[in-house]
Amino acid sequence: MTFMKRMLLAAGVIGLTSMVAMAQQSKPEEKPAASRTLKAKLNYTGAGTVDEKHKIFLFVFDSPDFMQGGSMPIGFGSTSAKDGTVTVSDLSVSPIYIAVCYDPTGGYDGQSGPPPSGASMGIYAKTPGTPEPVKIEPGKTAEVTVPFDDSFKMP
Repeated sequence: MTFMKRMLLAAGVIGLTSMVAMAQQSKPEEKPAASRTLKAKLNYTGAGTVDEKHKIFLFVFDSPDFMQGGSMPIGFGSTSAKDGTVTVSDLSVSPIYIAVCYDPTGGYDGQSGPPPSGASMGIYAKTPGTPEPVKIEPGKTAEVTVPFDDSFKMP
């Protein structure tokens, strides 16, 4: 092998080695954050009939400010049973806060604005009137029970 060919081969090997080393040193790909899941058992003891038309809706918020109208839901679900379970998946934050409502009109879909006038309302709380945070670890499921009745209604 001639001197020139050896030099070119050596330069090629050094260049290839440098590229491999740089590729190994590059920042590893970040894994996407594992989503969180909420499984809420809703216990409505009010007078209304709960069925496919008159559902109970659950709303998930990332801030307790929803109590003053300062936060939009980040997730929701519904059930057609007085003691139904609602599961909300793919939540990206923790803690979360929960509000529920019963639709007495049969015309609410949970997405077209606030609940209708006369809807029975409730929150997940340990202290009445104060929303309790629900902490959910990434990749985990939190299970809670949310009892409510006709004590509080939308104006």
